[in-house]
Amino acid sequence: MNVQKLLDERNQFFWVLHIGGWIGFALVHYIGSFVNDMRDAYIFIIISNAYLGAMLTLPLRYLYRRVWDMSPMWLVITILTASYFVGTLWGVLQNYSFFEFYRFGYTPSDWLGYFRNTLGSFYIVLCWSGLYFGIKYYQMLEKERQKALKAANMANQAQLKMLRYQLNPHFLFNTLNAISTLIMCEENKTANGMVSKLSDFLRYSLHTDPIKKVALKQEIKALSLYLEIEKIRFEDRLSVEWNVTEDAEQALVPSLLLQPLIENSIKYAIATMDDGGVISISAKTFGHDLLLEVKDNGPGLETSQKASKANKVNGVGVGIANTRERLLTLYDDHSFVLSSVEPTGLKVNIRIPLEFDTE
Repeated sequence: MNVQKLLDERNQFFWVLHIGGWIGFALVHYIGSFVNDMRDAYIFIIISNAYLGAMLTLPLRYLYRRVWDMSPMWLVITILTASYFVGTLWGVLQNYSFFEFYRFGYTPSDWLGYFRNTLGSFYIVLCWSGLYFGIKYYQMLEKERQKALKAANMANQAQLKMLRYQLNPHFLFNTLNAISTLIMCEENKTANGMVSKLSDFLRYSLHTDPIKKVALKQEIKALSLYLEIEKIRFEDRLSVEWNVTEDAEQALVPSLLLQPLIENSIKYAIATMDDGGVISISAKTFGHDLLLEVKDNGPGLETSQKASKANKVNGVGVGIANTRERLLTLYDDHSFVLSSVEPTGLKVNIRIPLEFDTE
């Protein structure tokens, strides 16, 4: 049986502990009986005492449920009183069964003899009460911890989805504007191809679960659609170089992880250069890591960082900041490094754990 499932089923968990605890009580007393020369009738006494203890402590469960919300002082008083009453009653019944069955009808000279050792019975019942409240409080804390973990998980998922769906509106605006220009210039075939690529890219973007990871090969296909759209806009001003190894293609990555970085290069490198530029995308495996790199030959790190900070102030928050936040949310062990390229350009290096689809 699954232990966590047993902990969640409170009623079933109580009965397992209650019955198991009194069986353990009987076994301990049975083992202890070997120290003295006990007759066979004592086995019946042990079983009888354990059974009586189990039956008499059972009502305490329902009593403690009713007084659970009492103030701490009254709760302690109730526990002590109830435990003393049940312990005393149990002790009297134990003495009665001992005299009646073990000593075969022997009657003590004083009726107070039936109350002998009732203090020990009180301690055992008090321990039962303490365990009941201890386990009850532990279950409550565990339930609250699970709620907190679930809330944190839901918050992380919401954050991932928010970051994942932050497609720059400038991309859509520029693409639609380019399509409109192509239609006005009667380049309908090119415009139709651009609409088709935009549709495929948006379908992939919206239908891919941002919480799940996809194969890099699938990501490259989506990025190719995105870059083909941008190539229509920039024509010969945009060149793309791919350097992806075969083993890296099968590795799992967060969906559209590189798209904001490429968009950042296009916006702050290609678009600002009259002669255009080159974007280089590479991926390879190294040991237990997947190494990703996006590089351009634009103005460089300082210009990109200034633009990124300006965008963050203006509430855009995509590109470099977007990717960094997603990596922090998804991975404990990763690296995200920005560096300059000589003579000009910006390079983004990402290291994440190497994972493959096991299904």
